[in-house]
Parts: sequence; structure tokens; C-alpha cells
Amino acid sequence: MSCLFDYMDQKNYRRFDQRNTIFNRKDLDATAPFFNHDMYENVNKIISEDKDGYSQLEFARAQGAWAVYNYFHEAFSWEKMGKANSTMQDVDMAQYQIKDLDRFTAEVKASAQLYGASRVGVTQLAEDWLYSFDGRGGPIVIPQEYQYAIVMIIGMDIKEIKKSPAISACTENDLGYSRMAFLIGCMAQFIRHLGYKAIPMGNNIALSIPLAIAAGLGELGRNGLLITPEFGSCIKICKIFTDMPLQLDQPRLFGVKEFCMKCKLCADACAVGAIQFADNPSFRIFSRSNNRGLRRWAVHADLCYQFWIDNGGECSSCISVCPYSNHKGG
Repeated sequence: MSCLFDYMDQKNYRRFDQRNTIFNRKDLDATAPFFNHDMYENVNKIISEDKDGYSQLEFARAQGAWAVYNYFHEAFSWEKMGKANSTMQDVDMAQYQIKDLDRFTAEVKASAQLYGASRVGVTQLAEDWLYSFDGRGGPIVIPQEYQYAIVMIIGMDIKEIKKSPAISACTENDLGYSRMAFLIGCMAQFIRHLGYKAIPMGNNIALSIPLAIAAGLGELGRNGLLITPEFGSCIKICKIFTDMPLQLDQPRLFGVKEFCMKCKLCADACAVGAIQFADNPSFRIFSRSNNRGLRRWAVHADLCYQFWIDNGGECSSCISVCPYSNHKGG
């Protein structure tokens, strides 16, 4: 965890309130310029302009890619899933007895990869990275027995992401979320059938990037995203909290901060100047959607989301130009 605290001011840092994320502020924050403005509100107008990469076919393809994430609600359940759509009876099993922690952890990671994870790391669950309140204002409290976080990344196809900001790039991004729901749903059931508890999640409940850093999956980049050696920031992150004992991974440094201090390609590529050009990371923030007490290149999330509204869908240009996203590391 030491590399995380290198850029944390523990006196000023507080757990982040999920209501201050862009996607909650658009519904809750009347002072935000994008209040009550949805990312898809301009879609029909954009389609009528007949621009390359913004056809109705491409919008429909992107919406189809969201299907599993948007409708497979039980993937995010804290409890064992309900009645299965199957003629087969569910099986009650005794709790699995772990004899070799290293070997067992390797089996758990192998299972995650079978379900679609590109890489997997394990870290101890730290309260600092839990949201303080959820998007509806309810306090987030995780029972004490959940001591471990399994963090998984799903690599995306950089060739598709390079089409950004055209809507044709959104399909790969949106598929990432559906793959995430499939992955955590499968993993949660796997863990429960071993006799342990599982809380699966995507971007909710806790901050994904600090947990991924602690689990040894990557470092924080200038673009405000996790940068991994294998996929750069061309990834999606999901995680599961569990009471199941696992061998912990350690953070690893491979020079991202030093590289980002000089590179600045993502800042050049941002159409609205949401990414800083400053040489060094700092404690500077831009809006309620940036938490205090963290030294990094905070991204101006308000400008970023406004561009998404104008664009009719997500933008991934900062991902597409990142040199780490454009090579295969290891």
C-alpha cells in the first residue's frame, strides 16, 4: 500500500461521496451546468447530421453492447442469486477447506480468467477506498468479515477504441461493462459455492483504481485512469469483496508517473482541455467530482462529461493515444 500513500495527504483526504460522481451529479446537483442533461439526449439530432461514425446503426450497436450490464441486475447482488432459469437443482456444498493458500489463490485467479478477466490481483480491503455514501445518500458500510478485495481487469480492443470519439468506438467500451457484469456474476457464484461470501461490483461501492493499484495491477496516469503494463488504460475494472482467505499481491511501480510527466499526449488529444498539461502532479482539483487530499493530475470531469453529452456517447481519445495502450507489455 505504500505507493498509494505517497500521493495521499491523510490529513485532508476523506472517503469520497458517490453522489459527487458525474453520473449522480447530473441528477442531484442543480448547480452543475449539465444538471438534468443525459449523455444520449442529442442522439437523434446527431444521427440526422449523417456524420461518419455516428449513424443509427452504430448507435444501436453500442446500445446492444450494454445489454448484460444494464439488465443482469443479479450480477451485482450481495447475496446468492435467486431462482435460476434452469431445470437443474442448485447444489449446496460444504465450505471448501483451504490447505495451501498460494495454490488456492492461483486457482481463484485462474477461475476469474476463465470467466473473462485479463488479469487478477488481490489486496486487503481498505476503508479509505470505500465511498462514504452511495448515489442515493445511504451510508456504505461493509461488514468486518470482508477482508479481501479481488480486483479484475478486462482488456479492450485498442483498434476499436482508436475510433473515438465516434460512436463506433463506444461499442467496445460498452461491451466492457457487459463483460464486467458477466465476470463478477460468475465469480460471485463461484465463491459462494465454495462456502464463502461475495459482494460483486463495478464502479459502485468503492473506488476501483486505488484498489487495482494496491492489488498490483497498474499505476495512476495523467489521464486519471489506471495504466497497466499489458493494456495501458484500455481496460475496464471490476472487483469482489470476500471473506475468503487469499494470498495478497503487492503494488508494483513501472515508471508511469515519470513517463506521464513528459508525455502529455492524452492532454493534447482531449478536445475540451479536461486533462492537465502541468509537468508535475499536485493536489489541485476542479469540481465536486474530484476528491481532495490526493496528489495526481486531477481531470476536469465536468468538461469531460459535457463533451460526452455533445458527442452523444463516451469519449476514449485519452485512452486511444496513450503509448501504454498501444503496445503489449508484460
